[in-house]
Amino acid sequence: MNDRRDNAAILLLSGGLDSATVLAMAVREGFACHCVSFDYGQRHRFELAAAPRVAASLGAATHRVVRLDPAAFAGSALTDDIAVPKDRVAPDGQSGDGSGDDQGIPVTYVPARNLIFLSYAIGLAEVLGARDVFIGVNQLDYSGYPDCRVSFIEAFERAANLATRAGVEGSPCRVRTPLIDMNKAQIITRGIELGVDYGLTRSRYDPSSEGLACGHCDACSLRRAGFAGAGVSDPTRYVEDAR
Repeated sequence: MNDRRDNAAILLLSGGLDSATVLAMAVREGFACHCVSFDYGQRHRFELAAAPRVAASLGAATHRVVRLDPAAFAGSALTDDIAVPKDRVAPDGQSGDGSGDDQGIPVTYVPARNLIFLSYAIGLAEVLGARDVFIGVNQLDYSGYPDCRVSFIEAFERAANLATRAGVEGSPCRVRTPLIDMNKAQIITRGIELGVDYGLTRSRYDPSSEGLACGHCDACSLRRAGFAGAGVSDPTRYVEDAR
């Protein structure tokens, strides 16, 4: 069994706004962050392409891209030729009652995505001797995905520590969710304080062939509302800006 390294952490890095902020927060706490991004055939590959630039800019210890079989994630608008819902989120960043639940789970839900990603991260944590796994989920500004809720994170952490040697031998892993109760404006404000260059990040479900943001999917709408709420200029290039 590898010796525990108290400052080592695994961080799930998509290349988007939230995970970039989490990386900045973890680095500020003194963690040596080993970042993991996943290539699962997602249509928003511009986000994946941004991940190494984000990792380098914020001082990640390492960054790796793990390729997964896209067939395991079929049936989502983010992986298949299915229309991405538009204009579900109001300009103030709210979707229905703000939870997304009243509209049901949208077709942008990717089957068991965070369950799979976190399982990989827990395994890597054992290999690298890390005790902390960071993920940028939050339960305020989200689209109603079941794997972004506190109840899921808590249940996963319990299961992980029952299923791993590290957990059984008294060195449990913690799943850290520093954004869980923050809205997008708060996340952006904190990121700016920590020096995050949001111009490097990409948060879009349905980009143009040039990588421009559509401006109307959940990811774009929440991002746009967040910058407005934080009173910060939005560096995102939208399709409408190129017209």
